[in-house]
Amino acid sequence: MATKRTNVARGAVTAAVVLLLVGQQAVAADLPEVPCDPQEGASVTEWPSPWQVRLRALGVITEDSGYVNAVPGSGLSYSNTVTPELDISYFFTDNVAAELILGTTYANITGQGSIGGLGNIGKVWLLPPTLTLQYHVSDFGAFKPYVGAGVNYTIFYNQDAGSADALKVKNTFGTSLQVGFDYMVDQHWGVNFDVKKLFLKPDFDVTVAGKKLTGKAELDPWLIGAGVTYRF
Repeated sequence: MATKRTNVARGAVTAAVVLLLVGQQAVAADLPEVPCDPQEGASVTEWPSPWQVRLRALGVITEDSGYVNAVPGSGLSYSNTVTPELDISYFFTDNVAAELILGTTYANITGQGSIGGLGNIGKVWLLPPTLTLQYHVSDFGAFKPYVGAGVNYTIFYNQDAGSADALKVKNTFGTSLQVGFDYMVDQHWGVNFDVKKLFLKPDFDVTVAGKKLTGKAELDPWLIGAGVTYRF
């Protein structure tokens, strides 16, 4: 009796295995064949990095404007300079980016008008880090123009008095406007031309012949730069 039951069980298992194999073959026969490309997955679209840097030679051209309070007819002028500039950009989209502009330069301050006899009043160094929000036009291939606007905080340091007894130009906030373009030579490298206008009018304290005075230096410089662009 036990032998008979064993034979029945073996027969049932054998039948189940046969049915399973036949079912798998039938399903495989019904599935469409999908061609296999050996190169599939080998090429992946490379998206540009959101980071970009530029290095420019920058001409700083100031407005010759300003005055000393309580001195009628007084005026001021400032020297123009050429200095290196580094900026770092981050692209939120293909068109919208933020740019941090870094550079430092100096200005010789000269008396004009009724205080022209003072000559060189002093020399100050300034560091005006500027943050701008830009819109880039991406419809012209390698030619990529942009406009921007932002704010800066200018720090005045290494201040040396000339004909004045003492000079202190005060740190101040300002605003900026910007226009420029990149021309990309390849995916990473390009050339850049850029023009910025800073609206910068710091107050200052000055001591001349023992008399303490105050005034405003209306620098409002144009920053005209050209250099290279690298997109990571």
